[in-house]
Amino acid sequence: MAKKRCIILGYGNPGCQDDGLGVELAALAERDPVVSQICDVEVDYQLNIEDALTISEYEVVVFADASINAEEPFSFMRIEPSLEISFTTHTLSAESLLALCHELNRKAPEAYMLAIRGYEWEMGQVMSQKACENLSKAYAFFSGFVSCGFTSPAAVTQDCFGVH
Repeated sequence: MAKKRCIILGYGNPGCQDDGLGVELAALAERDPVVSQICDVEVDYQLNIEDALTISEYEVVVFADASINAEEPFSFMRIEPSLEISFTTHTLSAESLLALCHELNRKAPEAYMLAIRGYEWEMGQVMSQKACENLSKAYAFFSGFVSCGFTSPAAVTQDCFGVH
């Protein structure tokens, strides 16, 4: 089976209310008959160094995660490789993963961060209503971005997203 052009890496902890937003967005992509023909989907609790090999096989990578600091309902930005020093194996940023991908595989996929605004982070609770609304808006944007051929958000016409 041929590799798809794009991969979405949704990560977070679905057992901690809104922390599962990235995982939920990835699940929506996997169930979407149009997006799933274009993008592969990976989900995890956190980014891992092994993901550097995975993303090296794609032209476009979209990282999806919950954020307490993102603008409402979400933020979407192009990201670049950047090595960050961390004194824990529990933290690996998307930018550091891109740098590792480039260092190990000599590849630099076009990469974006889709940060979905979350509000509640308690264990074992359901996602907050406002986070669910933000997820819906983020997914509508993401599916339009994919459907328009990964056009830069600033250059995307409203017709790509069904807005007239």
